[in-house]
Amino acid sequence: MKIAKEFDTPDWSPDKAQTEMEQSITSLGKDGFVGVYSANDGMAGAIIAAMKGAGIEPSTRPVTGGDSEAAAIQRILIGEQYSTIYLAIKQQAETSAQLAVAAAQGKDAPAGLADAKVDNGAKQVPSVLLSPIAVTKDNISDTVIKDGFLTTAEICTGPYKAACKEAGIE
Repeated sequence: MKIAKEFDTPDWSPDKAQTEMEQSITSLGKDGFVGVYSANDGMAGAIIAAMKGAGIEPSTRPVTGGDSEAAAIQRILIGEQYSTIYLAIKQQAETSAQLAVAAAQGKDAPAGLADAKVDNGAKQVPSVLLSPIAVTKDNISDTVIKDGFLTTAEICTGPYKAACKEAGIE
């Protein structure tokens, strides 16, 4: 696939992302793209709004996001958003706490924890790289709900109740 457009959206602003998507649809045409990768769910929601505004059915193009926001999970359930990214909250919290305690004590990260390196342009920085999980309609229960990141009460509200039931989330 060819990347048709690429943006570094300032402040990850949904308003700016919607404008960028509207401009992209105008320049590429309604059939000039096959999907959209978005860095977070707020922007993904705005991208979907731009698609709808242009008469494009969101379920016809995969749109991804990140952060596993409740609104994104709801959009996934009704077929407007394909996926979101989730980092297991317990693992993220425990890792962050270990790093914070070591830093507060003036020590290096615990052995084996920061075992990756990321090049920041100046040097190789010791890093912890957690494995992201792509959340789709098929694994909502086994990820964000199972971990307690979101509850069914937060997700399965009003117009999303039927979609939750259809996906086996009750």
